Amino acid sequence: MRGPLQAEHLAQQPDALPAQLHRRIALRGRWLAQHTLALDNRPLNGRAGFVIVTPLLLAPGDAVLVQRGWAPRDAQDRTRLPALDTPAGEVRIDARIAAWPSARLELAAVKEGAIRQNLDAAQLARETGVTFRPLSLLQLPEPQAHDTLVREWPVPSQDVWKHQGYALQWFALSALMAGLSVWYRLIRPRRGQRS
Repeated sequence: MRGPLQAEHLAQQPDALPAQLHRRIALRGRWLAQHTLALDNRPLNGRAGFVIVTPLLLAPGDAVLVQRGWAPRDAQDRTRLPALDTPAGEVRIDARIAAWPSARLELAAVKEGAIRQNLDAAQLARETGVTFRPLSLLQLPEPQAHDTLVREWPVPSQDVWKHQGYALQWFALSALMAGLSVWYRLIRPRRGQRS
């Protein structure tokens, strides 16, 4: 597995992202706490909740979206969000590079407010006044974190044996189909002519 990515090499164009996915990175920046959002309908272990996202300003006009963690939905008031400790000033975060948060089925087109179903990068850039990198970061757990966010991100699969097993399975099915085709089109009709 490749080592951590240096901050200065973080992708600025979408075509550079695939080579960087799932790599660790440490970044310094300033939270844009006033633009913190909650992505709705993001369950974890069978519980309803939100993924909390906050832009991290890397340089003037240059930001990256950080998926800070998961928080359960309040059963009494579904619009109540958890209290979040967002330090002012420069912070350092450890994260894993990921794609932009995936879109979910929207029953109503809610494009504003603190709770959203999906995020549109262009709209978020207009709202915040910064340009976003074509990726997001999954913030990793920190021992000194004082928030209640859960940071149990899915681990990317690196099990190549599963893919080789699928390839072998499809090859075997193809060989079986070819063998049956030869049997029923060539061998069996000739055996029938002899009798």
